[in-house]
Formats: sequence, C-alpha cells, structure tokens
Amino acid sequence: SGLNDSLTRRVIEVVQAGHDLEGLDWAWLAFGSEGRDEQTFSTDQDNGIIFTCADEAQLESLRGRFLAFAREVNEGLARCGFPLCKGNIMASNPSWCLSAEEWRGCFAKWIRSPEPEALLNATIFFDFRPLHGNENLARELRQWLLGQTRQASLFLRFMAENAVKVAPPLGMIRDFSFDNNPDFPHTLDLKAYGARLFVDAARIIALAHGIPHSNTVERLRAAAAKALLGNDDINAMIEGFFFIQQLRLRNQRAGTPPGGENRVDPDKLNELDRQVLKEAYKQAKRLQSRLQLEYRL
Repeated sequence: SGLNDSLTRRVIEVVQAGHDLEGLDWAWLAFGSEGRDEQTFSTDQDNGIIFTCADEAQLESLRGRFLAFAREVNEGLARCGFPLCKGNIMASNPSWCLSAEEWRGCFAKWIRSPEPEALLNATIFFDFRPLHGNENLARELRQWLLGQTRQASLFLRFMAENAVKVAPPLGMIRDFSFDNNPDFPHTLDLKAYGARLFVDAARIIALAHGIPHSNTVERLRAAAAKALLGNDDINAMIEGFFFIQQLRLRNQRAGTPPGGENRVDPDKLNELDRQVLKEAYKQAKRLQSRLQLEYRL
C-alpha cells in the first residue's frame, strides 16, 4: 500500500505538470482496499476525485478538466502495473469525478435507499482516503458521512445483514468447509471468506460509532478504545486478520495461477499455520456475533 501511495502520487505529479489545475481545490481519493491501506500484490485501481465548485455554471467545464487529467493518471498507473478497474471505479469516470456537494448527495442516496447496489457501493466508496491534493476535502466528507450513518439504523442493519451472510468456512466435523470451486477444489478463499469478514464488520462498527478511520485495524482499535470491544478480544481479532492477510501475500508472491491468488489448500499448510488459520476464522465469527447481537440478526 505504501509503495502504491508513493507511485500514485508521483504519477499524479508528472501528469499534473501538463494540465492547468493551478488554483483549483481538489483531492485524489483512493477507495476499497487502497482506501483502507490494505492492498495486496493482486490489485487494480479504485480511485476518484473530489473538488469544490463555487459557480454551478462552471461545474461541467471544471469536471471536464479533471477528467482529462484523470484519464492520463489512470493510464499512467496502468503502465506502471496497476490494471484499470474492470468495474470502471476510476477518477476518469464522470460518475466518480464529483464536487464535494455531489459526493454528499451520492452518499446520502445510498444511505436513504439501501438497495443491493447501494450497499455494494458503500462497501467500496465509504473506505476512502486522500492521496494527493487538499486532504481537508476528504476529512470534511468523512465527518459529514459519519454524521449521517450514526443515525441511519435501517442502513446499518442492512449492511450488517449482508456482512453476516458470509460465514467463516469452518466445518462441523472437519476443520474447514469448502465452496466447491471447480477450478480450485479443496481450497479456501482468503479474501471473500476471510479478510472480508473482518473488513465488513469493522466498517459497520466505524460507521455506527463515529470512528473516522478507513483502515480495518485502526477501526478495531478505536472500537476497543470506546469500550465497544474488549482489549483481549480485539488483539486476538487483529492477529487473526493479519494472519489471513499474510497468507494472501505469501500465496500471491508464490505466483498462484490467475483466479487462485487468494485461495489456499489448508492441507498444504503446516500444522501450526493450519491451526492458526482455524483460530483466525473463529475470531472472525466472534466479530460477526457482535453484529448479530447489536442488530438482533
């Protein structure tokens, strides 16, 4: 994540030299795993732009200038090894190159109408942080967002329902259960059925209790500081999350075939790693139980 931050900032600086953005108030935002400071080797781009516009009549022309700039940045990052986002969640997409007021309107719509697409967007876009430009724009947007979500009980309940639907792959008889992936049989998806369990729960706790961090571990530690989770519990949960992330990195570094970057066969782990992975999933289950209790799911 740190390497990506530095590279992205340098690409922005190089490209910015060829665009007239002097005097404009804006920031480059990272979303998703990049926004959480949790990127792994296997990643693509998730970014956007926030800017201010005092004159409504100038909004579209101003957006056009930022879009031309963003296209070059996105293409530059792609040449540096960060693939373009297949879902087009990039600053060069007019949908994600918005004024501060437009971002608030977009977020407010998702919170008011928590339909499946809105909930999916929230899991990506609510994990944002600034990488370049006026960081106060992102900080103000975060404070506004937390002011909205703390009162949005229906939205939070739907988010929690979605989060606990994905259960840790722990077996009733055997140590683990498997999703019968035809391309990678007898494997566990360490992202969708691993790291995501911690990430989703920590996000909901943060949105519900005014925690301004986007990083999962920082969110969990802040929750413990607010006495929402016990210190012993939180340390075990964090270690479990870190272990799953470590396995993902090891797997990706080993050059696993496409589609299997986040998958591991537990039978190929040594006995200690296998037991620690099982305990990590138990910690994820405890975190989900916290959501089930709070939202009576």
